Amino acid sequence: MLTQEARVLRLAAVKAKTGLGTSAIYKKIQDGIFPRPIPLGIRTRGWLEHEVDGWIAQRRAERDAKVAS
Repeated sequence: MLTQEARVLRLAAVKAKTGLGTSAIYKKIQDGIFPRPIPLGIRTRGWLEHEVDGWIAQRRAERDAKVAS
């Protein structure tokens, strides 16, 4: 169950937040390295903002670990 604080992002917002294009997002989902969208309707999908934020934070942590090495 979603909490009241859970925000759902549509594709345009995910693209803006990550800097990735549509094809890159769906390729990363297929590869299992990006959060899967949730169904919002028959042909509508959305991403939980905290999962996208977590993915971004993980990329940042990986970058920072490489710099520290």
